[in-house]
This record gives sequence, structure tokens and C-alpha cells, in this order.
Amino acid sequence: MTAPVLEVHLSDSDAADALQHDVRVGLSADPKWLPPKWFYDARGSELFEEITTLPEYYPTRTERELLRRSAEQIAARAAVDTLVELGSGSSEKTRLLLDALAATGSLQRYVPLDVSESALRGAMAAVAREYPALAVHGVVGDFTEHLELLPPSQGGRRLVAFLGGTIGNLLPVERARFFAAVRAALDPGELMLLGAGLVTDPAVMVPAYDDAAGVTAEFNRNVLWVLNRELEGDFDVDAFDHVAVWNAPHGRIEMWLRARHAMTVRLPAVGMTVHYADGEQMRTEISVKFLRTELEAELADAGFADQTCWTDCNDRFALVLAEAA
Repeated sequence: MTAPVLEVHLSDSDAADALQHDVRVGLSADPKWLPPKWFYDARGSELFEEITTLPEYYPTRTERELLRRSAEQIAARAAVDTLVELGSGSSEKTRLLLDALAATGSLQRYVPLDVSESALRGAMAAVAREYPALAVHGVVGDFTEHLELLPPSQGGRRLVAFLGGTIGNLLPVERARFFAAVRAALDPGELMLLGAGLVTDPAVMVPAYDDAAGVTAEFNRNVLWVLNRELEGDFDVDAFDHVAVWNAPHGRIEMWLRARHAMTVRLPAVGMTVHYADGEQMRTEISVKFLRTELEAELADAGFADQTCWTDCNDRFALVLAEAA
């Protein structure tokens, strides 16, 4: 077994600077907003894992079963020697892909990229133990900034997997930038596997983000605990209600935090005093749900051709395998 290799392109100070920047920009906007990546401290990650097991939250289990059904077809079509995974390095879905790709006899290397060095080290160690014949090369970085730093191909071709529906967290201009960055990082003939939620009945979509047990509400409010801890904030976390809505014109679920009363919040670490009106809402996440035609058009515009799409029996989720033209 070859010892895993780790490249680090993000430090703790980089993350702190990014949080401060996002808070200055987002909490000065109208309406206020925060990027969803700040949900995921240790507690937020635990809560999200709990969310994925809830009866209302269909995306994770739907994608997992879809991947279970299609992994062999994906592996046969891809025939790659390197699997690059953006985030989610220790999930069961990774094993489904690794098993199918390894069975083809071509897979030689696994390259996970994640912003969390500790999470990445754990994932790398687990994969190295379970797949001793596989070279493991981790990259600590942000998929919105560091795709050009992915290790190059080693004579074969690479498959970049971006699963979990995370693409839906990006606004249209951000998606276009991301797809272009992935295409620029790939050689012609290399591949991307994208997992994306599809538009379905709002009566199914909304409860997935507003469960009866209140776990998603706690997850949403957790971002305020993050700001209190990291930026010396004094948010009264319990004074905010969780709100989830389907924004049909924009084709997305939106999560908001709504102030129960007027309040003033201080964030000394960024020198900010933030005022909330009674009932004022702050957006914390979007989750775009796509039409297949829209998704395929966005990929084509970014330079991906020869697309193959798999969907579940209810057309709630899609896996798209696309080749760099």
C-alpha cells in the first residue's frame, strides 16, 4: 500500500478570512444572506447527517439508490484511472463508485478534495485501508477556487464526481463559473459525474427542508452559533424561526431565518453592528431543482458533450455523466 499524499491549499486563517468577508458582505445586503457552507462546523455536520436519515429528506437516499443501480454502467462508460471527488469524501456513495470503477480494472488513484483537512485525513485513511491497491492523493481546497490545483492525469483520464445535489446551492452565475472551471481543469475526453435534484411536487420538496422533528430548523440556526463563536457575536439564536419555501419563478427551495422581534446584534470580530426588524428574514441557503433540459444545456454551454443521464423512478434526482469536448 502506497502512503496517501496530502496537498494543503487552505489554512485555518484562510477560512477565518473567508467567513469574515462573507459576513461583511452578506449581512450588509438587503435582504441579508449567508452562504450555506458556514452551516458545517462539527455540530452542523452532525445535524446534516441526521437530516439525511429523516423520512422527509429524500435527496440523499434517492441519489444513493440511483447510484447503486447505475454505478456499473457509469464505470463501464467512464473507464478512468483516476476518480476525483469534490467533497463528501467518506460517504457510502464514494464506495459505490470506487467498487464499480475498481471492478473495471482501470482505476488506479482516488483524489478527494475538501475544505476540511481533518475530515479529509479521516476519509483518506479509510479509503487507503479499504482499497490498498489504490493510490490516494488528497487536496485541501475549495471547489470554487482550487480546481486548477487538482493533480494531472497519469496517462489515462480522470472522472470528477460532484454529488449530493450541492450544485443546487450555487446561483446561476456561480454555476456557470463552476462548470467552466471544471471544464478548464479537464483534458478533452475526461469526465464529470454530476448529481442534481430535479423539479418535483412542492409538497415533496418543501418538507425535505422543513421536517416535522425540527432537525432542519436546528441545522439552519446553527449558523448563528458559528457566528457567535467565531466572530464573538451575540445572536439570540432562539429568537429566529426557520423558514423553508419553494420559489417557483427561480426554481429553488430557499431557507431563511426570520427574526421574531426587532433586535441589534454585535459582531466585534468584524466591527459590525447589525439591525434586524421584527419579522425580517435572512437567507441562509438555496437549493435549485433543475429541469433535465436546463441542466444539460448549462453543461453543454460550459463545453461538456456526449452526456448520459440517469434518473430515479419518480424523476426527483439525476446523475449526469458528461465528457469534456
